[in-house]
Amino acid sequence: MNDVTLRDAVRQRLVTWDDPGSGAHQRRSISGLDLLRGIVDGTVPPPPVACLIGMDFVAVEHGSVALRLAPGEYLYNPMGVVHGGMIATLLDSAMGCAVHSTLPAGRGYTTLEIKVNYLRAVTAASGDLTAEGRVVHAGRRTGVAEAVLKDARGATCATASTTCLLFDLDPSEPKS
Repeated sequence: MNDVTLRDAVRQRLVTWDDPGSGAHQRRSISGLDLLRGIVDGTVPPPPVACLIGMDFVAVEHGSVALRLAPGEYLYNPMGVVHGGMIATLLDSAMGCAVHSTLPAGRGYTTLEIKVNYLRAVTAASGDLTAEGRVVHAGRRTGVAEAVLKDARGATCATASTTCLLFDLDPSEPKS
């Protein structure tokens, strides 16, 4: 490729997000379900990672979450398909948020492990992807969830399972 071809092929994407530290105290004082419902209805800003990759919160119920992502070329790997890490991120988010939806105010979670099964390649031609996560077990110390990722035609592209560690949030934690 010559310089003109490289310059003509350049794409740009502007990403904006809300300060994740603003409202941190409030987020600790409401249930996970209320927080996630606030993201869906627009009264709570989405997490910065959602803005970065273009992930939208579609639906939230106690123990289940649906997320959507348009698989743009900015998510492609060198093989010309959506990077597996983006698919894992979408599935991890759906499962983690499903677990979060079961937690009372003052409780948090983090992923302990995740397993992803990639079943088909994903490109922009796949159309909107929907990840549906649901809780299998919500205990005092751990939560277990699973998720399915489908393309716009309803074909299953990947499945996943996770175990999350559940813990009390530290009310004195810095607010960023």
